[in-house]
Amino acid sequence: MKEAPTRRALVVGLGNPDRGDDGVGRLVMEKLAGLLPADVPIVQIAGNILDLLTEWVGFDAVICVDAAAPLTTPGRIHRFDLAISELPRNATITSSHAVSLTDAIELSRVLHLAPRDIIVFAIEGASFTGATMAPEVAAAAVEVVGRVAAEVTKLQHISDKLAADKRDEAANSFAS
Repeated sequence: MKEAPTRRALVVGLGNPDRGDDGVGRLVMEKLAGLLPADVPIVQIAGNILDLLTEWVGFDAVICVDAAAPLTTPGRIHRFDLAISELPRNATITSSHAVSLTDAIELSRVLHLAPRDIIVFAIEGASFTGATMAPEVAAAAVEVVGRVAAEVTKLQHISDKLAADKRDEAANSFAS
């Protein structure tokens, strides 16, 4: 018999579909519809990224999908487990409100509103103007759909003790 999920998970797509590759988070959320367990909400945030602070209250784990600044190759997928490492400042795009995902997470942590586990999938974009998404970015979105679904299963079933041990192990490795 399969064990019931012990942790509440939320999936969030960030970005504005009217800004080219910035809409990749929203595209992933559209493709995830109907693929996740019914108890896992999917939220799309296109405007004020600070809405995250209220959206993720009460959740143990959150997976965010966002466009990333063009660092190497359009469509390249980066996965960040924020229990183990920080989100690089240059990895995310600043929203039209001048607040990045990194800023929102830091503020949420200071206010003790952040969930225990935050996973970020950042997909490198090429163009952030117009409504057309680069083909490489759209293809990466399809891959991220499967990766997010697998991540949800993992995060829902990891015990709180294992999650705490993972965070402690990461903190100790940084101290060495």
